[in-house]
Amino acid sequence: MLRVLEKPPDADILREMIGFAAARLAEMEVGAHTGAGYGEKRTDRLAQRNGLRDRDGETRAGTVELRIPKLRKVSYFPSFLAPRRMAEKALTAVIQEACIQCISTRSVDDLVKALGMSGISKSQVSRLCEEIDERVKAFLEPPIEGDWPYLWIDATYVKVRAQGREFGRIVSVAVTVAVGVNSDGRREVLGMDIGPSEAETFWTGFLRKLTRRGLRGVKLVVSDAHEGIKAAVSKVLTATWQRCRVHFMRNILAHAGRSGRRVVSAFVATAFAQDDAEKASRQWRLVADQLRPKVPKRAALMDEAEHDVLATMSFPQQHRTKLHSTNPLERLNGEIKRRTDVVGIFPNEAAITRLVGAILLEQNDEWSVQRARYISLETIAAMGDDEPVSLPVLGD
Repeated sequence: MLRVLEKPPDADILREMIGFAAARLAEMEVGAHTGAGYGEKRTDRLAQRNGLRDRDGETRAGTVELRIPKLRKVSYFPSFLAPRRMAEKALTAVIQEACIQCISTRSVDDLVKALGMSGISKSQVSRLCEEIDERVKAFLEPPIEGDWPYLWIDATYVKVRAQGREFGRIVSVAVTVAVGVNSDGRREVLGMDIGPSEAETFWTGFLRKLTRRGLRGVKLVVSDAHEGIKAAVSKVLTATWQRCRVHFMRNILAHAGRSGRRVVSAFVATAFAQDDAEKASRQWRLVADQLRPKVPKRAALMDEAEHDVLATMSFPQQHRTKLHSTNPLERLNGEIKRRTDVVGIFPNEAAITRLVGAILLEQNDEWSVQRARYISLETIAAMGDDEPVSLPVLGD
């Protein structure tokens, strides 16, 4: 180790230090697996060593040459060399599949090199795809258990090469995502789907798939102002629909000049600051009436959107700041767009499901290990349908 530290501080020294640390960690793990240290003779050892195998490890400092101990009769793989993240695997698989099918929308060669996956074979890609597909399918298709009072749904668009009669033509498809909060106050990804557009029939089919898997107890659905979503929610879930407040404010401010946007925004915000639904509606109409003489378009927008934009005012006050918009889902969609833009044009819909499903799986895993609940257990408990049960008083 002193020899390593005496070298000039550059990428080579960093790689050597990583390799040195990895070797020591592996040696400690193997010692625990075998029940004996290197060269130690013990009658109660659990396994025998069987040499070393070379492996390259990709790190931020570059490729590190590792020597991993082998054991007889049992397998060993260092715990610190976790397989590359699911979404990175999926991204690699999509790009490689595009190469196999001679699809080159961008400089795929440079991208593959940037991912450190140059030289991967078709058979390796096939195995990689199968592994990811199995995990994504298991994640997207299990039964949905318990009640889910709050549901966010939204869609983003990606490009894909059409199959069948229109083979080869590039089309845009909608990738829909549903995220819910359960009766424990935890967020989870509940499902995704791919469709040609955001028509009512597609949204209805998507929601019915969720209900067939067990989605129930939905009291509020949050989305942008899409008539197809609104109709599907009413038909399938019979839940209250909340129009995204952020999208509504963008719409109403689009009719205001630059100097008037701040004033209009402050006026409308006074309705959101009210304590309950009745006061909020009264203030909403007051603001609309004040705007009507000079800017009737904005007043008309407020008249039309009143009940949908103020829907959350009928729900617990502690929840409203997290329910009035699709911002939680917008951030997730932003990550999806960032990853899918790297691919450009997908070779088929299976590749979309593979990559987007892997991204959703990663996000769901992150949410599951967060200590803080999205909504506190104490406040969401009041959302349950179960009536309190009074126990009889026991006599003396």
